[in-house]
Amino acid sequence: MPRKKPSRLELALTVEVERYGHTVTPTQLERWRQRLWLPRTKYWRDSDGAIRPEVVKRTIELAMLSAQGRRIGWAGWVFWAIDDTPQSAARLRDALLAALKRPLERAGVDIGQVPDGDSDEAFDAREQIAARLLRNRHSPRQDFDGTLRAGAAEAGFELPPSRSVPNLFHPALTVPGARMMVGGVGDVGFEGLMESWEATWPEGTETFDRVRAAHREAALAGVDLMAQSPMAAGLLGLMRAVEQADDGLLCSAVRACTKASGTLAILLSKAVGNPEIVRQLMNHVMWDQWARVGGIVPAGAAGEAAIALSAVQYLLIPGWSDDLYRYQAFMDGLLHHSPQVRPFSREAAEEA
Repeated sequence: MPRKKPSRLELALTVEVERYGHTVTPTQLERWRQRLWLPRTKYWRDSDGAIRPEVVKRTIELAMLSAQGRRIGWAGWVFWAIDDTPQSAARLRDALLAALKRPLERAGVDIGQVPDGDSDEAFDAREQIAARLLRNRHSPRQDFDGTLRAGAAEAGFELPPSRSVPNLFHPALTVPGARMMVGGVGDVGFEGLMESWEATWPEGTETFDRVRAAHREAALAGVDLMAQSPMAAGLLGLMRAVEQADDGLLCSAVRACTKASGTLAILLSKAVGNPEIVRQLMNHVMWDQWARVGGIVPAGAAGEAAIALSAVQYLLIPGWSDDLYRYQAFMDGLLHHSPQVRPFSREAAEEA
């Protein structure tokens, strides 16, 4: 069925956008309306009959994101989160769930068929599924944090000491990570998890001693800290958090995480000419808790997965959202007032 003739309003919007040096077609406008990235045409005009500035601005943003046939991808989630309507929140929820399920689906696994329970048969089946997730997976020698540290060392620029493992993609971590995704923390156990971290970070003895002590004290008080982990029930638990989240909270989570990732990306681009920015970013607890884990958001499915995991942490971990907002304020300060390169102070780093 041929598309209907463009309306005068649609043509007027294309002309308005063209005034700013961008090109859109009526077909694109219709597609963006269907995706709920643009409002219905009856909401395009102001009381004086002119096209509302926010509609023009949104259309320009969409035109820039889709330039040269690029897929808009997770950037479209931002618009759903900003609009924060029941309809846009439903689209956002579906997109987050799809991103979380994608690793299993690519391995040919139906998440609804993952067996639960403590039987040997169920455990063995989950182990086989976890192995399928890692099939043909390449583990890079360094993660983003490690790459930065290697470059800084080569340039003779000292960075704050690492608070965590040197490579998040080490096989000693990805294997138990896949097992937890499929079956939850119970399939790995506290000591199994600690051993995998020790294998990748021999220098972290003091940190591991503190963690073990905290777990012992909690156990004596009748508290199972592993049961409070976001990965307690594996991927099913993460999906349940998204499914059950209030619309407004879900939109707030995605707004906060995407804004923070955008700010981080700008700062890292500026750090090419001012490495002190990297030192400042690393000197904050959220570097390890968020930035190096899921704060770097590439295009495509990897970026969607990063945002989904960050949003889940926002929803599930007490205090995590407050830490992210504080880090956002800190990054805003770096963005508007570039720090001067100064001698590194290990004492200041330990206090941060």
